[in-house]
Amino acid sequence: MRAVVQRVSQASVTVDGTIVGAIEAGLLVLLGVAEDDGPADIAYVASKVAGLRVFRDEAGRMNRSVTETGGALLVVSQFTLLGDVRRGRRPAFDMAASPSRAHELYDAVVDRLRRDGLTVATGRFQADMRVALVNDGPVTILIDSRRTF
Repeated sequence: MRAVVQRVSQASVTVDGTIVGAIEAGLLVLLGVAEDDGPADIAYVASKVAGLRVFRDEAGRMNRSVTETGGALLVVSQFTLLGDVRRGRRPAFDMAASPSRAHELYDAVVDRLRRDGLTVATGRFQADMRVALVNDGPVTILIDSRRTF
């Protein structure tokens, strides 16, 4: 499971001209699910996102998590994070989970974050989405449950 996490002052997802998810200050999480992901991957990514210390403390250092700041999350499914371009220029998506499996695990990550007390908005799974954001910092962090980077 892979996630691109961006600290934002605001973010939204629009489908067919309608905003389906929006947050103010918090984290935008683009989430890609691999075919062999399971409960350990869900727990790892959810824990990392909730505990990621990328918000400023009183001294101006990145030392606080979204949980501590009361910020929100916007979690958007993005299978292209599993794209492999090592053997050419067209991404191969062999590692990406099937849509039904990816939807199940995406929902599980969202549910886990909500159970942890976070406010979570979402995109619409498998929709053609327009994601708008104001990256605060900019701060962008990569998370991989396989720890490949």
